Amino acid sequence: MRVLCAFPEAMPSSNSRPPACLAPVALFLALLLHLSLSSQAGDRRPLPVDRAPGLKEKTLILLDVSTKNPVRTVNENFLSLQLDPSIIHDGWLDFLSSKRLVTLARGLSPAFLRFGGKRTDFLQFQNLRNPAKSRGGPGPDYYLKNYEDAFFLFVDIVRSDVALDKQKGCKIAQHPDVMLELQREKAAQMHLVLLKEQFSNTYSNLILTARSLDKLYNFADCSGLHLIFALNALRRNPNNSWNSSSALSLLKYSASKKYNISWELGNEPNNYRTMHGRAVNGSQLGKDYIQLKSLLQPIRIYSRASLYGPNIGRPRKNVIALLDGFMKVAGSTVDAVTWQHCYIDGRVVKVMDFLKTRLLDTLSDQIRKIQKVVNTYTPGKKIWLEGVVTTSAGGTNNLSDSYAAGFLWLNTLGMLANQGIDVVIRHSFFDHGYNHLVDQNFNPLPDYWLSLLYKRLIGPKVLAVHVAGLQRKPRPGRVIRDKLRIYAHCTNHHNHNYVRGSITLFIINLHRSRKKIKLAGTLRDKLVHQYLLQPYGQEGLKSKSVQLNGQPLTMVDDGTLPDLKPRPLRAGRTLVIPPVTMGFYVVKNVNALACRYR
Repeated sequence: MRVLCAFPEAMPSSNSRPPACLAPVALFLALLLHLSLSSQAGDRRPLPVDRAPGLKEKTLILLDVSTKNPVRTVNENFLSLQLDPSIIHDGWLDFLSSKRLVTLARGLSPAFLRFGGKRTDFLQFQNLRNPAKSRGGPGPDYYLKNYEDAFFLFVDIVRSDVALDKQKGCKIAQHPDVMLELQREKAAQMHLVLLKEQFSNTYSNLILTARSLDKLYNFADCSGLHLIFALNALRRNPNNSWNSSSALSLLKYSASKKYNISWELGNEPNNYRTMHGRAVNGSQLGKDYIQLKSLLQPIRIYSRASLYGPNIGRPRKNVIALLDGFMKVAGSTVDAVTWQHCYIDGRVVKVMDFLKTRLLDTLSDQIRKIQKVVNTYTPGKKIWLEGVVTTSAGGTNNLSDSYAAGFLWLNTLGMLANQGIDVVIRHSFFDHGYNHLVDQNFNPLPDYWLSLLYKRLIGPKVLAVHVAGLQRKPRPGRVIRDKLRIYAHCTNHHNHNYVRGSITLFIINLHRSRKKIKLAGTLRDKLVHQYLLQPYGQEGLKSKSVQLNGQPLTMVDDGTLPDLKPRPLRAGRTLVIPPVTMGFYVVKNVNALACRYR
């Protein structure tokens, strides 16, 4: 702020009044003194934002956090993962034993692993005993038709299966490069087939064999993930009740192997009419869940297994009606109510769509609609958001898998935790279009690194944030939406680099200019560790590589993730957030009461 003032040549006497132009300066100094005294006194009220007339708005943003009590506490597995059943169709299920994939998944544990998606309701279990018939994945016929060395490839896959069977504990495989190259070509062709099915709403059946289930569970168990299996709900009897014969066979086999699994029934039942020509209303779906519960109870290992549902889609009027009918019948049967969300139509997405604040805020209203129905029948029931994707139709190459998509993903995590959603399940960890965290070369994408930082630094306790300096006067007829998003949690107590009582901020800056944030109150003059995540390379926001504090992030080897090294900032230093970036900031040794205990 510049103040122009002309002083007389002679200094004024002690009785003379100061020049009128010093009034704004006096007001500004008084405001700073008030903030300083409030922070020293431990005042936890929101910071004042009123300004004196004629005083220009400061670019400095003052930030404080309420440290006495958390506003929410979410699940320890808040950020969780999903695998789509299409990995059976395109053959990637055979490669889940890859050491590199298991290492990447372990980095995001503890978490749930939901096995479900659009093809859930076309999945049939067959307990075949012949290993040659029960391999799952791309059969030898495909390779025989397309490659001269098909026989040797098939032998390699069978040998890999045999070697896995001989291993005790976690079964980890090293796949030859030729196998991976042929599989990628196979998957690329199958991806076109799957997209055609999705756009035409005509889906072919998938066979899940016992060996395929073994491979799926091995991956989850070795990675420290708890498997949630979504059963086929579209198998119907003539009276439209659920046909549970295939599900019962799967339950019995899983119990014989002592697999620790939670269960779900169906995927987006509100779409059954368009997908299958047969609708299932909420009341009938509730009866189906009660039937599934009755199947689980006599099986000793699953008598107390968790059950989740109904996995509805976006809460439009018909979907809310379905949820209402379900909650009346089976609201007390499920351990958490689940639903799905997609932000953008993947066929028309542009890079700037990921920066629209209006899009970031669409989720908030949907959460309130779901909570209203759930709390009507079962107040306090946990709510999960499953199958989260930034773009529909499998995503868009060079956009859904780029740095730009991270703004939606990180804001989703912050917003959902603040509004009391217990678990968020990301679709998909691997494979399935371009919304995944890991690509088909087994390389982590920007959203993976974002998720890894979140897991390492963010704990389940959510804290209230107070800021001054963000408010602006809206233009007539225009709503001002925040382009600077700030969230605060207790630092993850499993991170031994930080003592309990530390706080982690994560900040999204969608402005085209940098923003300066001054920590106040209990955060004032504390040491801060910065984890600034930016795109790496010439592609900018479309980059599939990221850098942490200026250093590119890559795996050390197939079994080792890189150290996530912070940049220490001196105590009292202003945080400078570069334009269009995301970052995490650990405020050390705050000794926050809300964060000292679990």
